Amino acid sequence: MTLPKPRARIALDGMGGDRAPGAVVDGAVQAARSLDVELVLIGQKDRLQKELDRFQPLPPNLRVQHASEVIKMAESPAVSVRKKPDSSICQMVELAKRGEVDAIVSAGNTGAVVCAASLGLGLLQGIERPGIAVVIPSLRGPVMVIDVGANIGPKPEHLFQYGVMGSIYMRHVLEIDNPAVGLLNIGEEESKGTDFLKAAFKLLEESSVNFVGNIEGRDIYSGKCHVVVTDGFVGNVALKVSEGIAFTLAELLKRELKRTLWNKFGAMLLLPAFQRLKKQMDYAQYGGAPLLGVQGACFICHGSSSARAIRNAVASAAMFVTHGVNQAILDSSHELRRASVA
Repeated sequence: MTLPKPRARIALDGMGGDRAPGAVVDGAVQAARSLDVELVLIGQKDRLQKELDRFQPLPPNLRVQHASEVIKMAESPAVSVRKKPDSSICQMVELAKRGEVDAIVSAGNTGAVVCAASLGLGLLQGIERPGIAVVIPSLRGPVMVIDVGANIGPKPEHLFQYGVMGSIYMRHVLEIDNPAVGLLNIGEEESKGTDFLKAAFKLLEESSVNFVGNIEGRDIYSGKCHVVVTDGFVGNVALKVSEGIAFTLAELLKRELKRTLWNKFGAMLLLPAFQRLKKQMDYAQYGGAPLLGVQGACFICHGSSSARAIRNAVASAAMFVTHGVNQAILDSSHELRRASVA
């Protein structure tokens, strides 16, 4: 007889994000009502309760834990984590450290979340640096880009570790068999790029991952591979440029559709297609980005996350836990250690 899997226990930063606490509380209630999870909402209790009063009666699998301090988006990550131990971010990590929750989710200060999780929870065996892994849409389905900001000065072995962890996540959570892994470079040829990238290429090529070689920036959205490996500096710039292009194209399209009466009429006819396209391109469908490599599960959301994005981030965190992603990474620790001494 197969025993049912226990509920995933998720801690959610109620004070994190540009729209907090309103959007976070809304997303928390949506998650508690629709998902089989135990949810702990952490933050300044009076502010959270004021928002929760809009959703009475509250689901029984949602509770609030008070944290008196808030780490703001512009604060220094290391300094704020050290000076604000009773912040929602630090208390969230503390719950995970004590084993009272299985995963943590925040739309707050990304650097502070990375710092608190890395120091408080520690790293998995065989992993030297964690990586933020963003899942984005492409012409052929979801694509993961790792890293997009956690580690801006990595070594070749760190990129190799990103490739292994990204491949495991895509296989276990998004159920993609034998995901293809590509290394972001300035050209497809093996001889292209810096010595750093050439060394990372060699490690990936000699590993058990399905490495398809170098890819260029234009290949990210074509779906040429399922996992795009890069350093945190380049990955973050690529992500922000993509967001800017998407916003600009949407605004230019709106202007053109409003220019003439005929354009407006055509826009009405095409509205269903536009709505389907918007849904496909919406980051909120994936919710949050896992910080791969830390012990426990940590998901980082966009600062402007909507309630829907928060709800889906909680769902992704629960899937991370129930699909045993960290155990699968640990099962690859032998290969990860081999690369680190190569």
